[in-house]
Amino acid sequence: MDKDYSFKRVYQPLNISAKIKSQAEDFIVEENITVEFSGDGEHCWLYLKKRECNTDWVAQQLARYCDVKKQAVSYAGLKDRHAVTSQWFSVQLPGRATPDWTGFENSFSSDESDESVQVLQSFRHSKKLQRGALKSNRFTITLRELSDCSEDAFDLLAQRCDAIAADGVPNYFGEQRFGLSRNNLDKAEQLFLKPRYKLAKHKRGLYLSAARSWMFNCILSERIKSGVWNTRLPGDVFMLDGKSACFKDAVEGHELSDDEADALDKRLACNEIHPTAILWGEGDTMTESQAAELESRVIDQFPVFRDGLIAARLQAQRRACRVIPDRFTYTRQADGFEVSFTLPKGSYATMVLAEIFYALPGS
Repeated sequence: MDKDYSFKRVYQPLNISAKIKSQAEDFIVEENITVEFSGDGEHCWLYLKKRECNTDWVAQQLARYCDVKKQAVSYAGLKDRHAVTSQWFSVQLPGRATPDWTGFENSFSSDESDESVQVLQSFRHSKKLQRGALKSNRFTITLRELSDCSEDAFDLLAQRCDAIAADGVPNYFGEQRFGLSRNNLDKAEQLFLKPRYKLAKHKRGLYLSAARSWMFNCILSERIKSGVWNTRLPGDVFMLDGKSACFKDAVEGHELSDDEADALDKRLACNEIHPTAILWGEGDTMTESQAAELESRVIDQFPVFRDGLIAARLQAQRRACRVIPDRFTYTRQADGFEVSFTLPKGSYATMVLAEIFYALPGS
């Protein structure tokens, strides 16, 4: 497998490079969930603002502070360590009062450490926080040391941001999904070739996700090369914007009328719906005709992944090929360029940045 494969971009490079994450405050993430708290119950939910802290490590510290097992602490998703991130956690505390969180905050106070945690909100609730339960993430990112700080350069950056706000970007999985030097793909291959090899559950899930995320990215890259990443391909399956519901472009054996094709094209043009690509697994792929042929052609390039994911009994899913950043704003700064936008869960801010800047050293 070619791990050096470069996924196709949509926009022409501006040849403006920048540095990301010069400091933690240059990458700010705010997690958004939609929950009506019951006000009582055995689960204590906390909205934490953390700096230079790994999500799983903070969960361990919460478990230690509350004197509970690690399994009693939950969070919706992992967040970058080298950043300032605000995210939800829940701690199961049956029959116990809500702890005084001041001591927990103070345990991170040290002149020798860049780590800090602040409890922004705390609620009691009847249910635990489930993985993936977040709705979206708000990003505020400052890029520094631009290779070109001329007026023309900032005009180009503004035009590119406007284009992305209107037309979106490819909904690729980010490089972090594949691990350092994309080693998660090697681990996935080893897992499939030696399926009885004992492996921790979370690592197994990590490697399975890496394998099918890689194939999704390859399918999306092929659609971009063919000019159909954001338009209709016969036999396509579409996803409603902001939803997970999918539908086919036509009933099997029924050819779209001109009016039906026109209506779909208009919905695609106004970002109401998006084409999808498969997250490979067993079950109905849903696609037909040219869309099915394209996906099969790419999937068959990875027989070890293709057969291994089926053997692992992962169910096929669909993912939108396009994502439209919401509330996209940008600001010129004396020493850089700040962008701010909201993405639905599962989409990557780095994939937005990759369509703006030529390179992101230090990312």
